[in-house]
Amino acid sequence: MTTSPETRQKISSGGAYESVFGYSRAVRVGPHLHISGTCAPATHERSDAYTQTRAILDVIGKVLAEARMSEADVVRTVVYVRDINDADAVAKAHLETFDAIRPASTLVQVDSMLRPWQKVEIETYAIEGD
Repeated sequence: MTTSPETRQKISSGGAYESVFGYSRAVRVGPHLHISGTCAPATHERSDAYTQTRAILDVIGKVLAEARMSEADVVRTVVYVRDINDADAVAKAHLETFDAIRPASTLVQVDSMLRPWQKVEIETYAIEGD
């Protein structure tokens, strides 16, 4: 079964890499929203893991709003960190956004990310509530 273009909303970040890699910042099909792995903008190159995570969650919030959803609709996050020692700082920022929501979540250490200064990347899945 193929999704019709009328029921599929593609949300772009405006980043050049979308056309190089062939992806969207997010895709909404019906009540389901899948947000690609999101890193902090380049303006956070010198930021710590907590600040990068806050910036990522701000971007995710804007994507949710564009899809006519909110943080309350988030059901799962997958958090990637380059250094597991940053886990507490990342968790603090995640908690500030999701404490009352408590989505399912996984935190994993990875060897590298696209840019050497990136410390955190977050994938997000949301389902529009009633």
